[in-house]
Amino acid sequence: MIKPPRIVAWELTRACNLACRHCRADAVTNLDPNELTTDEAKNFIDQLVECGKPILIMTGGEPLLRDDFFELAQYGTDKDLRVVLATNGTFMTPEIAARLKDVGIQRISVSIDGLDAKTHDDFRCEQGSFDAALIGIQHIKDAGIGFQINTTITKRNIDQIPGILDLAVLLEAEALHIFLLVPTGRGKEIEEDEIPPEEYERVLNWFYDQRNKVPLQLKATCAPHYFRIMRQRAREEGIKITRETHGLEAMTKGCLGGSGFCFVSHIGEVYPCGYLPALAGNIREQSFRDIWVGSKVFNDIRDLNKLKGKCGICEYRAVCMGCRARAYAVTGDYMSEEPYCIYVPSGSLKT
Repeated sequence: MIKPPRIVAWELTRACNLACRHCRADAVTNLDPNELTTDEAKNFIDQLVECGKPILIMTGGEPLLRDDFFELAQYGTDKDLRVVLATNGTFMTPEIAARLKDVGIQRISVSIDGLDAKTHDDFRCEQGSFDAALIGIQHIKDAGIGFQINTTITKRNIDQIPGILDLAVLLEAEALHIFLLVPTGRGKEIEEDEIPPEEYERVLNWFYDQRNKVPLQLKATCAPHYFRIMRQRAREEGIKITRETHGLEAMTKGCLGGSGFCFVSHIGEVYPCGYLPALAGNIREQSFRDIWVGSKVFNDIRDLNKLKGKCGICEYRAVCMGCRARAYAVTGDYMSEEPYCIYVPSGSLKT
């Protein structure tokens, strides 16, 4: 039996006021006239309610650019969905933050990609975006909404990651989510900024070491290797992985694309995640449930026996799976082995 999704990320719009170097959406300035209409969007929300009530991430682009954003957020809340917002933070004012609280937004993620304005603004291609994001975070806090910081790791900021963690603690964030760059969208144009596999390993081991040192949730995204590292380190430490010892990470796995997570674009296209352009269907043509259950792409990814290369024989494949988006970006095959993993599997297939 195929379980319903736990999380759905919905790209309300591709429009954005920034032009970030790594943007998977390759965001544009203007709203697309072909975006889901308000009625189509509400119908989509209704379908999510009938498909397990997953957490709904309202993302973009910059989702606050849609005129009906608050109407749709309220609609989702009224349907008993946990609605969260992903924003660059630059549009946040006391009034907007208060409205977000009123329509029931449960958490807001704000992207911080540098410890200083020079690094962040250069990555986001907008002078003043760092200061605007920090001011936006203060407005979010003042409104009483929990927030997390999202950080994409590249060669530009890798030495600043410990400082960004300290900043997250100082700002009283609920979580820090680090993202390992996937070369898709505009990210294809900055492959030279992607850290090498050996650095992935070092950073993820460092990240593991921080989990009991800070009072916030730590999550590695687009980094399924972390779930292998977690088990290796726990075994070395002689401890069992439980929710008490390792938090929510103990309850999930590396790549959830197509099994516990999916992405819906501004025009209704459904993908395993926003970084993997392997089309599963379109909610304008099929029901969301039919796509979720019947898509070949989703069912391929759910079948561990279809994993190729060393991922196919790895003893950690069930908890890692490798990044299917990164495999596709590098090889053109979303079932190929994770290209940025240095681990040599034993082939014992234990989980």
